[in-house]
Amino acid sequence: MVDTMALLPPFLRGARVTRGAGPQPAGHLPAGLPADDEVLLDAPDDRLGPALVAAGRGEWDAAAGLLSGTREAAEWENRDRYARRLAAFAHARTEWFRDWRAAAPDDPDALLLAAQLATDRAWRSPARAELLAPVGALVTAAADAVPHDPVPWRLALDRARGAHAGDAGHAEFERLWTEAVRRSPHHYGCHVAALKYLAASWHGSHRECFDFAEPAADDAPRGSLVRALPVRAAFGYLTDGCGEALPRARLDAAADRAIDLSAAFAAADPWPAEIRNVLAYVLLRLDRRADALEQLRLIGPYATSFPWDRVADDPLGLFLLARRELRTAPDGAVRRGSVHPSGGHGGHTGRGDH
Repeated sequence: MVDTMALLPPFLRGARVTRGAGPQPAGHLPAGLPADDEVLLDAPDDRLGPALVAAGRGEWDAAAGLLSGTREAAEWENRDRYARRLAAFAHARTEWFRDWRAAAPDDPDALLLAAQLATDRAWRSPARAELLAPVGALVTAAADAVPHDPVPWRLALDRARGAHAGDAGHAEFERLWTEAVRRSPHHYGCHVAALKYLAASWHGSHRECFDFAEPAADDAPRGSLVRALPVRAAFGYLTDGCGEALPRARLDAAADRAIDLSAAFAAADPWPAEIRNVLAYVLLRLDRRADALEQLRLIGPYATSFPWDRVADDPLGLFLLARRELRTAPDGAVRRGSVHPSGGHGGHTGRGDH
């Protein structure tokens, strides 16, 4: 078991994240940051929010309309995000989704949600590989229902990663990847799924992950979230105690790419919030504290569970703690050379990477 304190920036390792700690007023925070009690964890955007409110009343029509709108407009990134969030709601409120399926069994959006929900449930179980086997039929049904939709192929990539198919699985993964990018060459969710597969299949070979992420970022159009894929590779490296040390310059370059992408969006924009949260964590681990503080300012009130939940049981608490500590922590000198993952500690955080 990895020492999770090794996964935190040096100036946070002596602090303790306490669930339920009192919020700090804005006057105790660096300029430009909202007060603690204004920060939201995984806040939905203004399209998903009403659908979740309606779902809370047991109504599924709003969610169906939301997903059908993304399908008709080919908004694949939004469709992917909304399917994940609605599946999380369906996991907690099974009767809500059961009513939807009963009323519209052939609804292509309900089919996608069923595949996402089944995949999520399998990943939560220790019997993951066994439970993922029958999920294939649900993923195929979702893919057949909307042949041009890349999201079911992202699910297929996630399923392949968890099924532990062995050496034969690499050829199958290549086939699924080809189908995914044929539908959407720069779909962020599919690229993240492929990056995770590389990390899982070539365990410890983070060089493989960077070798995949960097060209993908180069090829992606301006404003595409895929341009931040190398910082996801950097996060994986910094939170995994396996593999050879990578040059510091490669990690800094990944962070710099993501900084450039972040600058293309307005401050306090929920769309790039997760990318900015990942970037802030990576910058903290690299002791680039001034850059990290700037990303925290751009994040505004939009904290996201990932990446903080990979290193703390209270992701919002850790996010808020990082903001507080940065008010007194000067920007450290940027060290060159090599950085080893997890401070040299082996193993994983113990949390699934799904």
